[in-house]
This record gives sequence, structure tokens and C-alpha cells, in this order.
Amino acid sequence: MLRIILTSKRASLLLMGVLSFYVVVSAAAPAYGMHIMEGYLPPAWAAFWWLVALPFMILGVRSLTRITKANPELKLLLALAGAFTFVLSALKLPSVTGSCSHPTGTGLGAVLFGPLAMSVLGTLVLVFQALLLAHGGLTTLGANAFSMAIAGPFAAYWIYHWTMQLTGKQKTAIFLAATLADLLTYVITSVQLALAFPAPVGGFIASFAKFAGIFAITQVPLAISEGLLTVLVWNWLQSYSPQELEILQSIKGKPQTHESI
Repeated sequence: MLRIILTSKRASLLLMGVLSFYVVVSAAAPAYGMHIMEGYLPPAWAAFWWLVALPFMILGVRSLTRITKANPELKLLLALAGAFTFVLSALKLPSVTGSCSHPTGTGLGAVLFGPLAMSVLGTLVLVFQALLLAHGGLTTLGANAFSMAIAGPFAAYWIYHWTMQLTGKQKTAIFLAATLADLLTYVITSVQLALAFPAPVGGFIASFAKFAGIFAITQVPLAISEGLLTVLVWNWLQSYSPQELEILQSIKGKPQTHESI
């Protein structure tokens, strides 16, 4: 029995390594920005997305404060969720002019801590990358935060819970949450770019179709890879951090489940 458990854990770690290697290699080409680059949006649209994102950030700070004060032992898991987002979202592929494609990594944290907490973690990730890696920017931070740190995590959270209610299969729910949240992030980014730069012929619809179509070429395989990698990380957490997961489930008021696909 022990040998079977060890073999399963080794296989899980091997798969995590292979998927991580694929994501790194596929995103290794040089790019000119992460999400929407600094100064690319017109000032009015940059200000608009800042105003839209700010309330979520404020509520997210309150959510994180409540979680860490009530359960300080969850800080390490919170850091893991932030690091997972930072590493995956730093990997990028050139896509549309002024933007790029990359994994987001927000699905895991949204399932663990909720979308409001991830609005803060995701925004912090975007700030660090804008300042330290020249990916994205401060003027476009509101737009980038809304697509990756707000819309994506909210989608992941609800997709996870809806899938659990319909199927009861946790790994399926994790995969769909991470994959579809990644894809929705780029749908929102396409909307933001189309609103700011409508096509001379066809307006918003034509511009959105162009941006979304180009994003899809690189983003669909990246989203599927992110979904699989998130499932493997979840398996790892269930094996090595069951106490923290149980605390999170008690906070949510729902029993922990170990359903397989």
C-alpha cells in the first residue's frame, strides 16, 4: 500500500514537472509586455478601468485581513497561491500588438481563498511585474487587474462551485475553474482593447473578433495546460497540506471532498 502511495506521488510530481516545462518552453519567446502595456490605453479608458477595479481591491483587502487574523496558519498557503500566480503569469507569448498571452494562475487561489482575496494577490503580482519586469504598466494596472485579478478569479470560483454541485467531482471542477478562468481573462482583455480601439469598419464587434481570434491561437493550449497543472498542484496540497485545506473548508462551511475525475 505504501509503495502504491509513493508511486502515485512520484507520478504526480513528474507530471507537474512535465507540464511546468511545457509552459516555460512554450512561453520562452521574447515579448513586449504582459497584458496591456504601459501607456497603450487612452487616458480615459485607463482611468475608467482603475475606477472599476478599486472597489474589488478594497473589499479584497478586508477579506484577506479577516482570513489572516482568524487563521494565521493559512499565511503560508496564501503565499503559495500568490507565488503560483506570479510564476505562471510571468511566462508570456507575443500575441496582439500591445499585449501578449500567458497563463494566469489565479484559479487555484480563487478556489482556496475566494475571488476577493485573489483580487488583491493578483493585483500585487501585476504591480511587482510592472515595476520589476517591465510587464504591463501602472497606467494600465486597473485594466489588467480587472481582467486577470478580478474577472478571472470570480469565474474560477463560480465555475468550481457549479461543477461541484452538478457532478461532485473535485478534480474536474478544479480543471474547469482554472482553464475557463484563464480563457475569460483574455476575453475581457479583448473587450478592453476593442472598446479602446474599435475598428474603422465594423466597430467594436470587428475589433473584438480580431483581438479574441489572435489570442485564441496561443491561449487555448496554455489554458488547458494551466488547468492540468492546477489539478496536480491541488493533488499535492491534498497530500501535504490537508490540515490547511480542512481549515479553509471549515471557514466556507462545506465538507472536504476527495472525489476523482
